[in-house]
Amino acid sequence: MELPRRLQADVVSRDPSQNSMNVLAIDVGGTNVKILASGHKQGRRVPSGRSMTAKRMVSEVQELAKDWKYEVVSIGYPGPVRENRPKAEPHNLAKGWVGFDFEKAFGCPVRIINDAAMQGLGSYKKGKMLFLGLGTGLGSCLVINGRVEPLELAHLHYRRGTYEDYVGRRRLEKRGRAKWCKDVAGAVAHLSNALQPDEIVLGGGNAKKLRELPKGCRLGSNANAFRGGFRMWDKAERNQFGKTNRTTMRRRSR
Repeated sequence: MELPRRLQADVVSRDPSQNSMNVLAIDVGGTNVKILASGHKQGRRVPSGRSMTAKRMVSEVQELAKDWKYEVVSIGYPGPVRENRPKAEPHNLAKGWVGFDFEKAFGCPVRIINDAAMQGLGSYKKGKMLFLGLGTGLGSCLVINGRVEPLELAHLHYRRGTYEDYVGRRRLEKRGRAKWCKDVAGAVAHLSNALQPDEIVLGGGNAKKLRELPKGCRLGSNANAFRGGFRMWDKAERNQFGKTNRTTMRRRSR
């Protein structure tokens, strides 16, 4: 299934990858798994949901991308990631992600980061940027001079609950759009004072529902997740995300 035309156009216009590798970028979500490969204009997607295991994701992505050439894979994972591996099972998908060997399954080098971090990397321009993903919950990361620092701000104490309690989808549905916008502005101001970023990018599915952007913010795009996936293999980013596994790269190229 192809992505909507609006999203396709955004991906094409924003893809800055200048590396020589053919990258397959995968954005794993609770509703869809979306993919795009280097040099292609139209992304594709397949429904996910609570029956989506890691093994099934790989199988469906391989089928979806069977006519695309790629040497390496980037995965934006909806949960915490450490040392290139998921550290907890996702809330909105099936179990079986922790401990899964993605490189063996794809037959090529794979780099995995949190999905908010991948979108944040794709949204980055310069300096110190704070990315906040407004969706079902709250995704977050800092990008400082091109280096991604994943954050777990969602469940930090804030007022009478957590940040996610005030900016997540439940708050929007309970309070209505106007009051939710004020809640988001308050939380953003609080985080801005604490972290002192040069700019804040608001992404995620609900960011477009803001009636006006808080001071110091710009609107991101979900399409930037692909851009971030490509950037993970740029020469400038390779030291951060680790060395390329040449054995699996050779296996893929045969």
